[in-house]
Amino acid sequence: MTQLTDATSDPGSDPTTDPATGRVPDDLPDRIRHYVDGAFVDSVDGGTFDVLDPVTNETYVQAAAGQKADVDHAVAAARRAFDDGPWPRMLPRERSRVLHRIADLVESRDARLAELESFDSGLPITQALGQARRAAENFRFFADLVVAQADDTFKVPGRQINYVNRKPIGVAGLITPWNTPFMLESWKLAPALATGNTVVLKPAEFTPLSASLWAGIFEEAGLPRGVFNLVNGLGEEAGDALVKHPDVPLISFTGESRTGQTIFANAAPHLKGLSMELGGKSPAVVFADADLDAAVDATIFGVFSLNGERCTAGSRILVQRDVYEEFVERYAAQAQRVRVGYPHDPATEVGSLVHPEHFAKVMSYVELGKTEGRLVAGGGRPEGFETGNFVAPTVFADVPPTARIFQEEIFGPVVAITPFDTDDDAVALANDTVYGLAAYVWTNDLKRAHNVAGAIDAGMVWLNSNNVRDLRTPFGGVKASGLGHEGGYRSIDFYTHQQAVHITLGKVHNPTFGTN
Repeated sequence: MTQLTDATSDPGSDPTTDPATGRVPDDLPDRIRHYVDGAFVDSVDGGTFDVLDPVTNETYVQAAAGQKADVDHAVAAARRAFDDGPWPRMLPRERSRVLHRIADLVESRDARLAELESFDSGLPITQALGQARRAAENFRFFADLVVAQADDTFKVPGRQINYVNRKPIGVAGLITPWNTPFMLESWKLAPALATGNTVVLKPAEFTPLSASLWAGIFEEAGLPRGVFNLVNGLGEEAGDALVKHPDVPLISFTGESRTGQTIFANAAPHLKGLSMELGGKSPAVVFADADLDAAVDATIFGVFSLNGERCTAGSRILVQRDVYEEFVERYAAQAQRVRVGYPHDPATEVGSLVHPEHFAKVMSYVELGKTEGRLVAGGGRPEGFETGNFVAPTVFADVPPTARIFQEEIFGPVVAITPFDTDDDAVALANDTVYGLAAYVWTNDLKRAHNVAGAIDAGMVWLNSNNVRDLRTPFGGVKASGLGHEGGYRSIDFYTHQQAVHITLGKVHNPTFGTN
């Protein structure tokens, strides 16, 4: 990549200088293809779709558009690798060595991965780099976990031993979103492969660029042919065919809740195993006794990092009335200082939203919010960014719980702030949505912290913390935010059959039928 622009420059200050110069990565592919049975291939029907640069909204590459025939081809390759190949029959330690090599390769290429991810998705380059490193850590974590896995044994002395066999299930269909694509692909690929399954990955159509790098990484690491397969395409075409395929017993999906409902319905006739991490409208509850400096910093980061395009964003901030006005004033002032910029600029804190369709959705909520709350920061395009998918960090105060911007997932740099009076009020407001993915509680009262956390309907709660996760803990939501959990041993459980084996050690105690 050529020299970055000056991080301190005003994008609109010098009409003779293009601040985006040099932001396009070198050596972009001339097209993006599927990867099936160890080879890059075009779609059976030759179909393609446009992939857009989120800064200019211009097409920068064509990607193969997968249809049912392409999914059939990929699933057949994955099924052969499962039935006849070595991968499911390797010892956990042997598979672990391959996964560690994958982690090493990802780590060694983190700068290139971040560069491509930032360009393709609009994520700030520094945040994309963190996601690339997290992808390596996901592989390293499951490489270690699958070796350390200990299954249950139950003894009845002198009578019986009962133990559990774990077996890979087959072909896992993995459908991933566009907000942090490479990292979230690793979050599914690592446990699916560690446990001996083969996979077909269908990445988000908005951001297929970084997914194409997995093939080379896996080949170099020594993953056997056919174990990993990739089909690009639209969700309603390639994704739908993968969900409905009778030889794909597992579907792991991350995305929005309405798509999750469709997948649930389409998978039902085949009784597939499903793990679905869906949408969120997570509350951040700030009590009057909280450390306001920490709470403001954390809630700013919690909704504006990753361009606000994160499922666990604390996009509803509930503030106790005693400190409400002070909090709103401080929050709005800091939000106005958040740096919007080109994704490749290391100084950028909020980059470009991923796609013009998503930009239009977020901006429609911004306009709606002006009728539902008090606009105290942002509210449109940032100055100097007249094209592309840039949205200024936007803050609405005095938002009633009936407002759509309080109830509905926006998935952008937009936050609603609402006052409350008592602990019970806070819990009622926190639970007053169809979602239940994450929640954040800020208070220095230990009893209150634990009691409020337990009363909130959410799969994950952080106390006096932003979104920092131990990979051993379960990840998932309740209500419209998901079905099932992944993370740690929950991922191992999802990607394996648990077969109980019973051995009689003494006399067989059978009832005797038919003696007369």
